[in-house]
Amino acid sequence: MSGEPDPGRLKGLEERIAAARKARAPKPRGDEHYSAASQGWRMVIELVSGLGIGFGIGYGLDVLLGTLPLFLVLFTLLGFVAGVKTMLRTAREIQTENQAGSPAGDEGE
Repeated sequence: MSGEPDPGRLKGLEERIAAARKARAPKPRGDEHYSAASQGWRMVIELVSGLGIGFGIGYGLDVLLGTLPLFLVLFTLLGFVAGVKTMLRTAREIQTENQAGSPAGDEGE
């Protein structure tokens, strides 16, 4: 027996180790990357929920106070404004995440 290891066996061992590491490597999480469609639906839901909450509060106050169209219109408009503000904040968050994830080489384009 010589003191040197067999290169063929070493190469086979390295290939098996690489295959085992690849099989045990954690898979990337799919829920961290949101598609554009899901981001768009999120913003639509935020706007509609703002409108719905404003409508509900306004209608409830009008029924309690007996002034049917006054608070309904006022709170529906306030709900719309709140929904738009929430949509803009979400768009700003998405834009910040996209800019943070973009490579530094894209800045010159």
